[in-house]
Parts: sequence; structure tokens; C-alpha cells
Amino acid sequence: MPGYGQGRHRGRGRCRGRRWIEKPIPPTQYQPATQQQKPREITILIIEELEAIRLVDLEDLKQEEAAAMMGVSRKTLWNDLHRARKKIANALINGHIIHIQGGNYIQRK
Repeated sequence: MPGYGQGRHRGRGRCRGRRWIEKPIPPTQYQPATQQQKPREITILIIEELEAIRLVDLEDLKQEEAAAMMGVSRKTLWNDLHRARKKIANALINGHIIHIQGGNYIQRK
């Protein structure tokens, strides 16, 4: 289909919408304490993914409640949560650096 994926969108699906977050954090980095000679891989966790983890896993909110607080659907929250958990598990198991940065969010006042 000519022109498909051209213009505003650079791929499939809709543009990623903004999420509401309560506690933004400055860019932060966590890395394993062991000394390693070779450079480590970096896993980037965006702030919205961290907020989803905070609301569901730390604050013990149900996914429906957390989604409402972030201003997204439950499915969107689930996608962010699943992606964040997978990134964190991969980084912990494989000794990657976790770098928290960026995203597309609005701070709740």
C-alpha cells in the first residue's frame, strides 16, 4: 500500500499517548556492584513504565485503579507493566545497567 506508514506515524499503530505520573524522578542509573572488564549492556526503562511498576507492585493498586490514575486504558497499563517487568528481569538476570530516563508524560499536581 503506497504511503502506508508515512507522515506523522513511523510504523504501525497509534502514537504513544501521554501518561499521568505522580512522582517523576531525575534520570537515574543502577548497575551491578561486581567488577567486570567488558562494557555492560544498558537497559532503558522509561518513566511511565516505572510509574506502572510503582502503582501496581509497590502501592498495591489494582490495574484498573492504576490505569485510571495514569489516564490510560487497563490494556495500555498492562502493556507498560509487562514491558517494564521484562526489562527489569532481563537486566537483573544478565547483569545489565538499568537506566531510567525519558518518556512522554504529564506530572500530576
